[in-house]
Amino acid sequence: MVLGIDVGGSTTKIVGFKPDECVGMLQVEAGDQITSAFGAFGKFSAEYGLRMSDVEKIMVTGVGAPFLEKGMYDIPTTRVSEFIAIGRGGLKLAGLSRALIISVGTGTAIVKADESGITHLGGSGVGGGMLLNLAERFAGVHSFAGIMDIAKTGDLSAIDLRLSDISREKIGNLPPETTVSNFGNLRDNAKPADFVLGFINMIFESVGMMAIFATLNTDIKDIVLIGALSATEHAATVFANLEKIHPVRFHIPQNAIFATAVGAALSV
Repeated sequence: MVLGIDVGGSTTKIVGFKPDECVGMLQVEAGDQITSAFGAFGKFSAEYGLRMSDVEKIMVTGVGAPFLEKGMYDIPTTRVSEFIAIGRGGLKLAGLSRALIISVGTGTAIVKADESGITHLGGSGVGGGMLLNLAERFAGVHSFAGIMDIAKTGDLSAIDLRLSDISREKIGNLPPETTVSNFGNLRDNAKPADFVLGFINMIFESVGMMAIFATLNTDIKDIVLIGALSATEHAATVFANLEKIHPVRFHIPQNAIFATAVGAALSV
């Protein structure tokens, strides 16, 4: 079996392949990356009945990968470029041969993956790290689950300025609910839940438009979203709205949060 481990800033994801079939995946959180990585290995082993002798190789990636340069448990351990892992994992889970892969984690990375190879196009500091800290400051919510829960009661009309707020006529192909200005209609009585939903909407719209701009002057129109924030109800809504305006297709594959770990495992 080959293990792929994505050691991130706050969580570690681990997947197992034997040989090209995924046999399991899980994630753990810990105070530091070494503890998180070894904890993920231990939990995976216990949950899937894995023995040391079953593991042929460990492929590690992510910001915490340098902490594992000495390997794990005397098992051959290889470091994989995070961008390579993002590209391979995104294509694998989406079932595509070419696409832009957008990894929305603590920050955001944009990778082009096709038959010619995998290229890192750029990225942004907009992402989960921004959301967690803004939500804590404005709403006192400390966890990702809490953020998603409180956002369900939020009202974007108390936060964002939309096209219908300033124009009675249709402009081009833009629907009335198109955002004209994030936080451009902030009401004095806006509630914490409104702020949190506004933050989420701002992040997804920013990430979505960055991805769309990256497709310009190319024939790639498939955009795959992976990472911790991608598999949320709000993401699907925002990207569906963007598809109405722009000639692209957004894909949010099942198990998108494990894509980078999958890509690492496939880099043997």
